[in-house]
Amino acid sequence: MTRIDRHRRGRLEFDVDDSGPEDGVPVVLLHGFPANRTGWRQVTPGLVAAGLRCIAPDQRGYSAGARPPGRRNYRRDWLVDDVLALLDLLEGPVHLVGHDWGGLVAWRLAQRAPERLASLTVLSTPHPSAFGDAFLQSDQAFRSWYMAFFQLPWLPERVLAGRNLATALTGMGLPGHVADQYAAHLREPAALRAALDWYRALPLPDPSSVPQVDPMITVPTTFVWGSGDDALGRFGAERTERFVAAPYRFVEVPENHWLPETAPALVRDTILDAVERTRTA
Repeated sequence: MTRIDRHRRGRLEFDVDDSGPEDGVPVVLLHGFPANRTGWRQVTPGLVAAGLRCIAPDQRGYSAGARPPGRRNYRRDWLVDDVLALLDLLEGPVHLVGHDWGGLVAWRLAQRAPERLASLTVLSTPHPSAFGDAFLQSDQAFRSWYMAFFQLPWLPERVLAGRNLATALTGMGLPGHVADQYAAHLREPAALRAALDWYRALPLPDPSSVPQVDPMITVPTTFVWGSGDDALGRFGAERTERFVAAPYRFVEVPENHWLPETAPALVRDTILDAVERTRTA
């Protein structure tokens, strides 16, 4: 095995943080909006100390070499294919962890390629079908107002320019220094547009080349949700278990949405527990 500091899919090149023993059990960590691979750097030292290998990629749009124009390039199955290309560089099933948008990618990958995973740990983001139910049957549509706003052309970029994004993130509970770091990263050329195109691609159909899959999750799954999450409510969190046909653990914690940044020890211990459960199963 060799270190991975970047990986390619077609013409796209993604930056990667790779730490821990090269022969360690691989844990792949997927960030959400508006984070990047650095969002896991408070979590990974404890995993590395336990002998795990941690691979945290920038996802599509967050590396300078992987910002294709056009919202069609940010459909969820293209995002999943990016991660599958990374998994091709690793040996055997991996423990997959995702937060926020990274959680949505993780759920979808588990549906499409469960044989590639030893376990699934998702932070904050409910199963897509549970989220859909929550959108129709709870206050989730109100909580998700910003998704509709992000569909507009150019205006969201204008509104979030300068320090406005960092100010908004701090108001949502993200520590100020982290908000500043994420906002600075998204001031790179085309970065904010690419990040918003994840949302703009939501109404688009899945690519015809991707076969239909069973929505049920068939790998051991841990789902962590913070009761103080302003973006994602309780209904979807509690409904997620209906869509997991495998050993399942739901962890509710008194935290906000930003679990990797504000509760890294909790996230670390949850991942270690998920890995250990597969060893003793």
